[in-house]
Amino acid sequence: MNKFLKEFKDRGFFYQCTSEDELSKQLDKEKIKGYIGFDCTAESLHVGSLLQIMCLRLLQKNGHQPIVLLGGGTTRIGDPSGKDKTRKILGEEEIEKNIKNIKNILKIFLDNDDPKTKPIFVNNYTWLKELNYISFLRDIGKHFTINRMLTFDSVKLRLDREQSLSYMEFNYMILQAYDFLELNKKENCVLQIGGSDQWGNIVNGVELIKRYSNNQTFGLTTPLITLATGVKMGKTESGAIWLDEKYLSAYDYWQFWRNIDDRDVIKFLKMFTEIEINEIEKIKDKDINELKILLANKTTEMLHGKDAAKNSEQAAKEAFSGNSLGANLPKVSIHSKKIEKKINIIDLVLLSKLENSKSEIRRLLKGNAVKINDDIVPDEKFEINKNLFKDNYLKLSLGKKRHIKIELN
Repeated sequence: MNKFLKEFKDRGFFYQCTSEDELSKQLDKEKIKGYIGFDCTAESLHVGSLLQIMCLRLLQKNGHQPIVLLGGGTTRIGDPSGKDKTRKILGEEEIEKNIKNIKNILKIFLDNDDPKTKPIFVNNYTWLKELNYISFLRDIGKHFTINRMLTFDSVKLRLDREQSLSYMEFNYMILQAYDFLELNKKENCVLQIGGSDQWGNIVNGVELIKRYSNNQTFGLTTPLITLATGVKMGKTESGAIWLDEKYLSAYDYWQFWRNIDDRDVIKFLKMFTEIEINEIEKIKDKDINELKILLANKTTEMLHGKDAAKNSEQAAKEAFSGNSLGANLPKVSIHSKKIEKKINIIDLVLLSKLENSKSEIRRLLKGNAVKINDDIVPDEKFEINKNLFKDNYLKLSLGKKRHIKIELN
C-alpha cells in the first residue's frame, strides 16, 4: 500500500475511498494535488475541522501539494449535509472577513516555504460568480439526475424528516462537484478529501469529471469524530473549541486536550499529533495523565507554539498547586470602579467569561465549586472588594479545571 494511504489508515483518518487501489498506484507513480474545502460561515475554524487540517499536513509530509478551497461562493448558499434547516445567509463583507481569518489559521498549520508542497489557496467564488445559468444547466446540469440526487443523505434525511430543503440548498452538491471539475482543469487536482458526510458530494465530483473530460480522479473521506462522551468534536458544554486565540486562549485550548476522556487519548494522539505510530504504540500503557499532558502539549504547540504549550502546562500546575495566583494563568482586566460598586460573585464570574449562565453559577456555588484565591465562596451574595486582590490580582476558579486571573486596572 502507498505510504501516504498507509499512514492515513494507521492514524484513523480513513473511512471510504472511491478507487483505493488505483489511488494507491497513482500516489506511488507521481506527486499529486489534493484538495479540501472549508466553509466560511464563521470567523474561525474550531477543532471539528482539525482532522481535515491534519490530512493536509499528511499530504505535505508525503511530498504532495494541498489545495485549500475556501468556499466564498458556496458559503453564500449553504451545505445541507447534516443540517436540519437552512442556515443563515451571510453578507459578502462578513464572508470575505471570514475567508481572510480562516486562511491565516490554516497558514499556521501548513508549511508555506517549500514551493513543491506549498498550499494553494483558492476561493470558489472566483469561478462561481461568473456562471451563466443557461450554460451551466446545459453543460453541467445534464450530468445529474434528480433520481440519484434524492438518494444522497444530505437530501434524503431532510426530506424523510419532512424538513424543508430549499432549491438553493438542493443545488449545493452540483456546485461542489463543479468545484472539483474546475480544480481538475485549472490545477490538475486529482483528489478530494472530506468528512464522511461529504461522500455523496465527492462522488458526484468524481463522476462529473469522468463524464465531462474522461479524467480519473479520486475521493477520500474521514470518519466523523465524536468524543467518547458522545459530544460532537469541536463542541463542549462551555462552547466551541476555536482555533483562533481571539476566541479561545492557548491555555483553554491546552486544557481542552488535557481534559479529554481517557478513552480518547491514544486515538487522539494518533489523529492530532505527528508522533510516529510506532512511538505511540510504545508509550500507550504509560500513566494516562502523562499521556494527556503529552497530547495537550503537542496539539497546543502545533497551533500556538512551544512557548504557549510550556506556559499552559506550567499555568495548570500552578492552578492545581493552590499556593500562588498562577503567573501563567489566562487573565482578564476589569476597571476598579466596578469593584468600588461592590459587585457580587455572580457578576464577577460573568465578567470573567468563565461561565455565562447565572443558574449554572448558582449551581456551582451551592456545590462549593467557586473559589477566590483558592478559598471557597460561601454564597451568591458574596461581595468582591479590593482587599481580595493581591498585587492587583485575584484568582477565580470554577471547579477543578477552570481558573483565571482577574486584574484590576
